[in-house]
Amino acid sequence: MTNRRLLASLTLIAVAALAPVPFAGPARAAAVICNRYCDGRDPALAPNERVPVTALLYGRTFRLHVNDTDAMGWASVSGATAGDEVWLDRSMDGGRSWPDGSRVSETRVPAGGTGWRTGMVNVDDWAARGVGALRACGKAADRPEIACTAWARTTWNAANRRTAASTALMMRFDRATGLFDTNGWWTGANALTALIDSIRISGMQSYRYAVSETYDRNINSRQGQFRNEYLDDTGWWGLAWVAAYDLTGESRYLATARADADHMHAYWDTRCGGGVYWRTDRTVKNAISNSLYIQLNAELSRRVPGDTVYRQRAQAGWTWFQSTGMLNSGNLVNDGVNLTTCRNNGDVTWTYNQGVLINALVRLNQLTGDPGTLAAARRIGDALTSSTYLNASGIMREPNESNTCGGDGVSFKGPAVRGLGVLSSATGGAYTAYLQRQADSAYARNRDTLDQYGSHWAGPYVPTSHGCQHSVLDLLNAAPN
Repeated sequence: MTNRRLLASLTLIAVAALAPVPFAGPARAAAVICNRYCDGRDPALAPNERVPVTALLYGRTFRLHVNDTDAMGWASVSGATAGDEVWLDRSMDGGRSWPDGSRVSETRVPAGGTGWRTGMVNVDDWAARGVGALRACGKAADRPEIACTAWARTTWNAANRRTAASTALMMRFDRATGLFDTNGWWTGANALTALIDSIRISGMQSYRYAVSETYDRNINSRQGQFRNEYLDDTGWWGLAWVAAYDLTGESRYLATARADADHMHAYWDTRCGGGVYWRTDRTVKNAISNSLYIQLNAELSRRVPGDTVYRQRAQAGWTWFQSTGMLNSGNLVNDGVNLTTCRNNGDVTWTYNQGVLINALVRLNQLTGDPGTLAAARRIGDALTSSTYLNASGIMREPNESNTCGGDGVSFKGPAVRGLGVLSSATGGAYTAYLQRQADSAYARNRDTLDQYGSHWAGPYVPTSHGCQHSVLDLLNAAPN
């Protein structure tokens, strides 16, 4: 709903700005992490070496070296003089912080030397499920300024575009709350769905723990069973738990998805002929809550043996949706219904309203075999991908797209391409070229050295959030490569 939902290129060689801050001396000793090997291993034992990022300071070059086989890294300095310092910072939240004790393997260039290196340290903390990043830092012996490279990591759990984006998303998972960026609620449901899809597609199982941790830490929050006063929020979570059930086979997830669908249905009434409300205060009926209602009920009907209830709800939802005119004459979905006229309110055609209805109609087709629902999905898909309003220069762009990754709206493009990917699979790859073009653009123009993605798929990169990150992960899940 608009009154709540929306209020450069990859640089692999980073030249850090000089920081006019006096060097404070050695930090508190870092805790030693042991994975395959323990911190402090000799870099000479590394079976391979790659230098993803460097930084310059007064003629000195600081390099981050990574050993992709063992998921370790080390720092070096060249062009140095005796007493110059070099060390590594290690972050467990994508470079947003590196608290006291995160400086590791600090060392000085010995007398007579012009270069030196640290020992190898682990990027991640496997025992604590810490998803890490490293940067190389250093300073001249006779100057206060510090230079650091950009953050980077090894290809461990990041061997391709999709798994690298998953790993970058997990850098934002707060294990204390079971949510992303500490408090993402409906956007967290989308992030979890994107992560589950990535696990299913890639086969990389490292982050399955996020499913149970999200569930266990939040099952009793809000109104319980992932229900709250926003019916669309409840729908997003219901779909996330359907995906979790498919991944794990655990019946508790399906039970929660059913509770969510029933909660939504309690707010279906005959005003304007039907439809569920957006909120429990019963003042708004809109596209997103009703598209989610159709999809969730269709998904449940396909998984509950002998079901007729969820099937009837899904079909009734689509019948009502068509009667409102929210699917306009241009085959794009406007935001909601005017409850005075019971017709399309003519509001913005947000990208996610297209993708979620597409997804719902494909699922309804799979449930009922009705060719009309797939044909309708195809018309929306064609309109979505050809609209110049939603595709500036051929690359998807949200109306009023933010120049930051703040707010809810940066999550919208994720469900849009998630639905389009489902439709592409159902139609023999009809949208493969479009999806691949979006993915290639985001990869080339919209990521940093940690495979974190911003809001602009056409570039330039802006700092990320879990909303921006899951949206691109949804895109990479939908694209063939």
